[in-house]
Amino acid sequence: MCTQNRLRSPTAEQVFSTWPDVETDSAGLGNDAEVKLSVEQIEWATLIFVMEKAHRNKLSKKFKSHLKDKRVICLNIPDDYAYMQPELVKLLENKVGAYLR
Repeated sequence: MCTQNRLRSPTAEQVFSTWPDVETDSAGLGNDAEVKLSVEQIEWATLIFVMEKAHRNKLSKKFKSHLKDKRVICLNIPDDYAYMQPELVKLLENKVGAYLR
């Protein structure tokens, strides 16, 4: 997840949607997010990836009671990329891939 669910998290959702045995979804934590994160999404998830530490902090603050058995991984990917930008795709594959194998 990211803030607005327009660039980074939708890219991640698209990239990993074709991986075998992986189900993906994406959302944003901002009030103006394309898809706002819901409790149902958190309950559905096995792993939760956030793009920045600020997202992890906001997630913990807003959804603390729903994160008890969830693993939240911060990717430390700044908001410097366009949707499906090749550099972002490569970065995501390198950082997330090991968790999905």
